Amino acid sequence: MKVKKNNTPQMKVIRNKIDIIDSKLLPLMVKRSKLVEKALELKVKRSEIVDKTRIREITKKISKKTKILGGNPKLLSNIWIAIIDNFIKFEKSKFKK
Repeated sequence: MKVKKNNTPQMKVIRNKIDIIDSKLLPLMVKRSKLVEKALELKVKRSEIVDKTRIREITKKISKKTKILGGNPKLLSNIWIAIIDNFIKFEKSKFKK
């Protein structure tokens, strides 16, 4: 069964807008990843990699700000958790002490 692509002019405009946002997000994610690497250098014990209190604070703040901005708090909190989880995996793989 062939899937029909939606290449309408409207869809192209929306995708272009998404691409513009992505091009703004990527440099911020690179900056974030460099800060995570610097934070990792300061961690003495592997147990310091996961800070559940900080993760709760971040997700609570994201949820609150998302509501104010008129977004979907559950969706954005889940995206943030996925970002955090991936950075935790990265830190665990790089931890050398």
